[in-house]
Amino acid sequence: MREEIAAYIAKKYNVYPDFPFVRYPDYTVYRHKDNEKMFAFVTAVSGDRLGVPKEKEVDLLNLKLKDPLLVDLLVQQPGFSRGYYMKRGNWLSIRLDGTVPLEEVCHLLDESYLATASSATRKKLRAPKEWIVPANPKYYDIEAAFDRAEEIDWKQGIGIKKGDTAFMYVAAPVSAILYQCLVTETDIPFYLEKGDVHVRRVMRIRLLRRYPRDRFTFDVLGKEYGIFAVRGPRGIPQKLSEALK
Repeated sequence: MREEIAAYIAKKYNVYPDFPFVRYPDYTVYRHKDNEKMFAFVTAVSGDRLGVPKEKEVDLLNLKLKDPLLVDLLVQQPGFSRGYYMKRGNWLSIRLDGTVPLEEVCHLLDESYLATASSATRKKLRAPKEWIVPANPKYYDIEAAFDRAEEIDWKQGIGIKKGDTAFMYVAAPVSAILYQCLVTETDIPFYLEKGDVHVRRVMRIRLLRRYPRDRFTFDVLGKEYGIFAVRGPRGIPQKLSEALK
């Protein structure tokens, strides 16, 4: 299982093992590339030290989780124990002898990667997000654009990344959400200076769904979902998300 974990980390995170201890060449450390923090540490421990009824060594994976309550729960289950070497913090040790399935081990490894990652890395790894993105017909006719093509470039808002969903709100005289789009690419270089419009980068959005003009109007957004202004890209409440889907 040690080799399977090494292959998983290399494929998903492009991180390879480090062997920093000369006296213990089998001790394997995996670190983040940006902040150098350790997110996984594999050691070999004598089975009798782990309460295992055999003398041979057992590989032990040490991970750090964010939730102390989860650690408290897991250590009550077979194959888990509190951090064997790291006693402080939310470190967890997992026996790599098949007691804990590889799929569960990899899931917890992902949790450790996130718990020890820098803020920049966590931002990149965040789950896809939904946004309301304004489109002002005064500057660009988005309706005509989507009549011509299923995918167009649009000014990129701060925080939006590839894989997010953009619900395009067309301003007055339409004043309604008309389109659901998938963000297929971001950070495309672009330069535009026109009056009070300044664009330095754009994103590519693909049309997924059209909405009737009278369904998600400005009045409906305010009365039913508490949205009273759409001046820039913004998140949406769960109730509206469900209605849009």
